[in-house]
Amino acid sequence: MFQGKRSVLSLAVFLLGIFSGSLHAALMIKVVGSTTVLPVVAEAAKQYRLMHPELRLTVSGGGSGVGVASIERGSVDIGMVSRPLSRFEIERLGNTIEVIAVARDAVAIAVSKAVFESGVQRLSLAQIAAVYRGEIRNWRELGGMDAAILVIDKEASRGTRHVFASVVLGNARARAPGATIITGSNNEEQAVISQSDQAIGMLSNAWLNDRVRAIAVGEGEAALLPTAENVAQGRYLIQRDLNILVPKNSSAAVMDFVGFLRSEKGQSIAEMVGFHPVR
Repeated sequence: MFQGKRSVLSLAVFLLGIFSGSLHAALMIKVVGSTTVLPVVAEAAKQYRLMHPELRLTVSGGGSGVGVASIERGSVDIGMVSRPLSRFEIERLGNTIEVIAVARDAVAIAVSKAVFESGVQRLSLAQIAAVYRGEIRNWRELGGMDAAILVIDKEASRGTRHVFASVVLGNARARAPGATIITGSNNEEQAVISQSDQAIGMLSNAWLNDRVRAIAVGEGEAALLPTAENVAQGRYLIQRDLNILVPKNSSAAVMDFVGFLRSEKGQSIAEMVGFHPVR
C-alpha cells in the first residue's frame, strides 16, 4: 500500500516537473540584434513586464547581423534589424519569418559641435562620399576650419552602416578608405564624436545631442535636416524602417508582445525614445 502511494506521488512530482518546465519555457522571450532598435524594444519590454510579471523578457544588442544570425539559428524569439534583409538572408530564411516595422528612423550625418560651429552645416551626398573615400581630408575644403577630418565608420555588420553605405557610397558593402576609426554601437560612435573637435560619423537620429550635431544632407539650399517632418514625409535622403524578425510559428506570448510594440502605446514609446511611429 505504501509503495503504491509512493509511486503515485513520484509520478505526480514527475508530471509537475514537466509542466513547470514547459510553463517556464513558455514564459521566456529572448530578443537580440540591432542597437538602434534596442531602445524601442527595451523600453517597451520594461513597460510590458509591469503588466506581465510572470514573463522573463530579455533584450540585448550586438547589431543587425547578430539579430539575423540568431533568428536563423533559432536561438532567440525575436531578432532586431535596422536595415533591409539582403537577398542571401531572404533566401536562407525562406518563408518562415515575418519582417515587422516597429519604428522609423533617420541616419544622421553627425559632426562634432566645433565642426558645425566652424561653418559645416550642410553637405551633399557627393561630398560625404568623397570624405569617406579619402578624397577630402580637411574641413577647410568643405567651408570649415583648417583641421584634418576624423572619419568614423561602423562595423560591417551594423544596420546603420548598411543603410548609409547604400545611399551615400552606392553599395551596402562599399569600403570607406577615408575612415580612421571603426565603431560598433551608436553609443560608441556618439562618444567618439562628442569627445572630438574634428569628427564626422553616421548615427541614428535618436543619438544626437548638443555635442553631436546633425548636418543637412542634399544639394545646396535643398539640403534637409533629419527632422520628424522630413522623415515622416520621406524627404530626408537617408532613412529606414526599424524592424523585428518574428518566426511565423511563434508562441502566443511572443505575438502578444509584438502586438504591444505595434499598438498605440508601443508607438508612443518609439516616439518617446526619439524615433518616429509607423502607424
